[in-house]
Amino acid sequence: MAYSDLELLARIVACEAGGEGDNGMQAVASVVMNRVNVTYGEYSRYKTVRQVVFQPRQFVCAMETVGGEYNAQNIYNMALEQVHWDIAEWAMAGNRLTNLGTALWFFNPYSPNCRPNFPTQVGEFVIRIGDHCFYNPTDAYALT
Repeated sequence: MAYSDLELLARIVACEAGGEGDNGMQAVASVVMNRVNVTYGEYSRYKTVRQVVFQPRQFVCAMETVGGEYNAQNIYNMALEQVHWDIAEWAMAGNRLTNLGTALWFFNPYSPNCRPNFPTQVGEFVIRIGDHCFYNPTDAYALT
């Protein structure tokens, strides 16, 4: 049976930010829901959590293989806890992490510094939460 959008969101939260505390998990859930709800640019074509999570090359946790190797840290291997369900429900109800803005991207730079733009000039750094840097769309994003 296919996962519901709620369970997919809980699984991507657990996988991408399970070790980042409530703010980190809320930030990831916010990014996913921002993509679901954005009305312009590339992501406006993706209207459901399922479409956002499984958009090719977007979330490593949605990939069973990476670089030809099995990816053990994927959404199918997550042991969900109540906090993951709670955060998924929180985000699906329209809540967002206040200081995150309208972030559409995040990544772990594996360094103490966040680059000013990500993935290109379409995203502008807004905040770092735990190990992840978050990026709001620029005017250039609307042209994607």
